[in-house]
Amino acid sequence: MKGKHSIIGLVFLLFAGKGLAQISANGVIYVNTYKQLAIAEEQKSGVPAAITLAQGLHESEAGTSELVKRSNNHFGIKCKEDWKGDVVYHDDDSRGECFRSYPTAEESYRDHSEFLRRSNRYAFLFDLDPSDYEGWAYGLKKAGYATNIKYSQILIKLVKDYNLNQYTLIAMGKLSPSDEVALSMPGVPAVTPAPVTDNRTESGGSRPDRTNPVAATNGTNIVQPEVAYPEGEFTINRTKVVYAQAGISLLAIANQYNVSLGRLLEFNDMDQEDVLVKAQLIFLQRKRRTGSIEFHVVRAGESLYDISQSEGIRLQDLLELNQLGANDQPVAGERIYLQRSAPGRPATVKNQK
Repeated sequence: MKGKHSIIGLVFLLFAGKGLAQISANGVIYVNTYKQLAIAEEQKSGVPAAITLAQGLHESEAGTSELVKRSNNHFGIKCKEDWKGDVVYHDDDSRGECFRSYPTAEESYRDHSEFLRRSNRYAFLFDLDPSDYEGWAYGLKKAGYATNIKYSQILIKLVKDYNLNQYTLIAMGKLSPSDEVALSMPGVPAVTPAPVTDNRTESGGSRPDRTNPVAATNGTNIVQPEVAYPEGEFTINRTKVVYAQAGISLLAIANQYNVSLGRLLEFNDMDQEDVLVKAQLIFLQRKRRTGSIEFHVVRAGESLYDISQSEGIRLQDLLELNQLGANDQPVAGERIYLQRSAPGRPATVKNQK
């Protein structure tokens, strides 16, 4: 498979200068800088990485526009009535329009995902397969994301020219990162991808950088992003939690945080266990019946228990919302609903056709 993708990449690059794929040096640098952010956002929100990168390329003029330089606003998102953050004023459809301003590019990527997920007019897009970039492109135009009548075609062309759908597939666990066809051009220096952090905790610190440990899935090695949680107590889904290392006694955690061992086991959907065999989140309060976001996109090798812990939702409620059993293993890329009943039972490893 790797050889196949390498051949595709060679053909892609050979013909790039002959009009079949119109890429630019700035575009190559942009994609290589922000591809990991786009992958991480797809895994957290369900917005396809290919669409995120295509919109970023277009809206920010591959990171060179005046707006992005002044505000880190990669997606041209205007203030709207619910925006409470910093702003800048920029000429767009009208003079001096209000645009959102972010401290970092990462905040812009995160807000872009949340902007699409929060709005009812984009809700239908999340019923599409993430790899259906054409459906997403036409849907964004239909929903009114941009006024340019050629917006859909622009995004589709960018996805094709820069081979962006591979990043959607990597996020879904359907393509190994080792099979990525990396973008390159003569004279364009290699770049370090923008760091990926997860600051979605409500208080008490953030979830810092992600690393890439290898996780075995169906006999194939898939590189899986793993959250590096902060030290000490923080919150997930408005619930107090700590990240405990392997080898730690649960009784020691219970004593440290003045929680009975029985309650600690109950809070974490665990049976009697003396010592943690692997590092994991340990909740100090009862988890919530619903999550803080609408759904969770399954990562390669991720179990339903892993999801219940990472989202701070009780395992039994997670199972009931998604018509699943405790022993079911969801397929990577499936949506696990956290706030309402799933429209259908997600595919699992044992029942996937």
